[in-house]
Amino acid sequence: MLAESIAAVPISWWVAFNGFVMLMLALDLGVFNRKAHVVKLKEALGWTVVWIALAMAFNAWVGWKIGAPAAKEFLAGYLLEKSLSVDNVFVFAVIFSFFKVPREYQHKVLFWGIFGALALRAAMIAGGAALITNFAWIIFVFAALLIFTGIKMFFHDEDSVDPGKSIAIRLLRKVMPITKDYHGQKFLVRENGKLSATPLLAVLLCVEVTDVIFAVDSIPAIFSITTDTFIVYTSNVFAILGLRSLYFAIAGILPYFHFLKYGLGVILMFVGVKMSLAHTQYKIDTDVSLGVIAGVLAISVIASVIHRKLHPLPETPKIGDDPQP
Repeated sequence: MLAESIAAVPISWWVAFNGFVMLMLALDLGVFNRKAHVVKLKEALGWTVVWIALAMAFNAWVGWKIGAPAAKEFLAGYLLEKSLSVDNVFVFAVIFSFFKVPREYQHKVLFWGIFGALALRAAMIAGGAALITNFAWIIFVFAALLIFTGIKMFFHDEDSVDPGKSIAIRLLRKVMPITKDYHGQKFLVRENGKLSATPLLAVLLCVEVTDVIFAVDSIPAIFSITTDTFIVYTSNVFAILGLRSLYFAIAGILPYFHFLKYGLGVILMFVGVKMSLAHTQYKIDTDVSLGVIAGVLAISVIASVIHRKLHPLPETPKIGDDPQP
């Protein structure tokens, strides 16, 4: 089935899609963000709308070219990956705060972090597809991993995240010294004749490692929706491309979404169950998946809003404020 889905998609579609992604990334860094600047809420919301609109336009194209079932799978996969990426946003905020990254440099870190994430996820998707094709039982391993992670979300303490203890930082220090201060947007500089990493490179490595960790959950999750690698890859890419603008748009208001992590836990457990039932008579339809994912997210947000009205935060967080030590 997987081999058939790959064969049904012309190579030209893969080339065109990746060409489009490279073009958008080039425009992003080379035209719209050539100079380091603080990303304001209005700009972040604007780009968030742009990326969502592009994803929906592509979804319509998938429906036209491949068919309605594929379009539903893309939409379910995109919505799933988008919701799971909220966890990335929180950790990005923790990393930037820990390293006291100046606001005007945060966009560049996220740009290169997401650029690297695209390559890493492409490899992980290819690996996941190969495993499912050659070892059908791996589906149950993925399902168990998702259910376990979903349960763990209920007991996960975000305050326990410590970027300073990241394996990426420890390895970087063994390879080269890290400068004490930032040197503009540079990742590498020469000090006393030696090549040294700036704190910005350390931040970038933390972002990359974080994405790999989250991909361990999100890649199996998307395979619970579809095994068509073109749909898996494109829905994943669109969710990642909008991650930077999503960060600048909602990082400051994440403390208000008290129940969101529990909603994400429920979603992960649901897709784990869905994956385990994929080849049985109790297979869960894509329409049901869409309804459950959207419904759980909506309930989580509404419950969070009600909770914050009853238990307001001491101060209203300001999006884009300088990180506090």
